[in-house]
Amino acid sequence: MLAHLPRVLALLMLLFLAACSRQAPSGEVIVAVAANFAQAIERLESDFEAETGFELSIATGSTGKIYAQIRNGAPYDIFLAADQARPALLEEEGEIVEGSRFTYATGTLVLFSPDEDRFFIEMGGQPTVTDNGADVLEAGDFRNLALANPDLAPYGAAAMQVIEALGLAETLEPTIVRGENVGQALALITSGNAELGFVALSQVASPVSPLEGSYWTPSAELYDPIRQDAVLLKNGETKEAAQKFMDYLKSPAARATIATYGYEAG
Repeated sequence: MLAHLPRVLALLMLLFLAACSRQAPSGEVIVAVAANFAQAIERLESDFEAETGFELSIATGSTGKIYAQIRNGAPYDIFLAADQARPALLEEEGEIVEGSRFTYATGTLVLFSPDEDRFFIEMGGQPTVTDNGADVLEAGDFRNLALANPDLAPYGAAAMQVIEALGLAETLEPTIVRGENVGQALALITSGNAELGFVALSQVASPVSPLEGSYWTPSAELYDPIRQDAVLLKNGETKEAAQKFMDYLKSPAARATIATYGYEAG
């Protein structure tokens, strides 16, 4: 009996370690994120991982494309969309955990130009707000106007609503260049392929790396509110880390971070 004692103790030790590993924060969660929220998610990811010990893996893209990937079996655990429509569709289609959908942010559309004088707003300092964006668009003193694909990206759809509300759709159509998402729209502007374009406020006025240039904020009455919903997908239903991150997004700390990136939190 005593001869077998070391092996019994070793087995008990292995069982104890296995139980501890199951209780420890571990396991990677894949979060699919709309491109406009790319900078904010980096900060949220860092803070969440430091606080909990869990790990996140971030995939960014247009809301429409991510939705299509999910419908085709992409192994995402959480979806942070740039609208409410696609998460609602996923809910109707039974792809999300029941009751998990909520609005984590409301975005702001801006017309941005690297030209610091175009809209007379000082970036990185105290802004002088003017309302000459409509005049700039009507004057047409530019070759290309960038925006995200309206069929895939809510910020692109909002941009077209502004253009149509101003009665400039026909005039501006020859100048419009489209990126797949709002990140690509910004890249068209910063690369010089478009002199200005519609992007998210969070992209140009980031607290980490604000862009040089100027921007105009269209009246919120010109486009539908860009309410952005989060959902827990069925893949993440049994993952403790996924559940905790969804809860974290609702926390005061996360809401404060989201607000610093130019969003209305919640």
